[in-house]
Amino acid sequence: MAFTINNLKDNPNVVIKEQLGGFSVIEYKEDLSSTSMLEAQANFFMSKSNMRNKQLMIELHNSEVMLSAGAMQYMIGNIEMTSGVKGVGGLMRNIISSAATGTSAIKPLYKGTGTIMLETTYKYLWLIDVDNDHIVIDDGMFLACESTLEIAVAARKNVSSAVLGGEGLFNLSARGKGIIALEAPIPSEEAVVVELQNDVLKVDGNFALMWSNSLDFTVEKSGKTRMGSAVSGEGLVNVYRGTGMVWLAPLMNYKNSLFQAAPTS
Repeated sequence: MAFTINNLKDNPNVVIKEQLGGFSVIEYKEDLSSTSMLEAQANFFMSKSNMRNKQLMIELHNSEVMLSAGAMQYMIGNIEMTSGVKGVGGLMRNIISSAATGTSAIKPLYKGTGTIMLETTYKYLWLIDVDNDHIVIDDGMFLACESTLEIAVAARKNVSSAVLGGEGLFNLSARGKGIIALEAPIPSEEAVVVELQNDVLKVDGNFALMWSNSLDFTVEKSGKTRMGSAVSGEGLVNVYRGTGMVWLAPLMNYKNSLFQAAPTS
């Protein structure tokens, strides 16, 4: 068995943005398929503003990965796909988890030797080496991972904090050792990573993309008194307390408010 993929990695319009293990992030410099002046203008400005199509390539060597449902575009080689669900009990657990986290109930497993190409996206692809750690992921970011990682649901320790903080009651978590690929709203160069050593991080808004499961998450008043919170103008803040790491997207809320405020005509 042998195959060759031509005009992909050797394509002058393609850049390998990042590579980690068998995972590669492919970025297309520009969309060459314009068929009208309007499309050409849109493609030009999208390229200049770093809005480019990206694609995740996974090369398997007698190994196994888990994908988000519907993420696969095509695969080549001796690869077997299974549902990743063990019996009716496993399906029910997955359905409950998907309802809680907003993700798909079935995350198929792909095992064997070959290449898997995922659907293209304009979002940003992050590759993270989870090294005997346990991280919590914001809703909708999971794309793929090595099956050596345990993907589960992380519940909030404080229900009222979750509701007030706008982060939801449950999130997906990845625990163990392996590579995970995430589909993020910002490039990794824009993320701010805060490392806490028995300390406290207070965030005004729900723009934490990932955080260590070891951290306690609560929602608190920004000031010690109601008057103090009112004077600061912040009100409630999300608080991450303990030892661990938090990945922040500081420009995300600004961008969302900018586009929401933009005129539609």
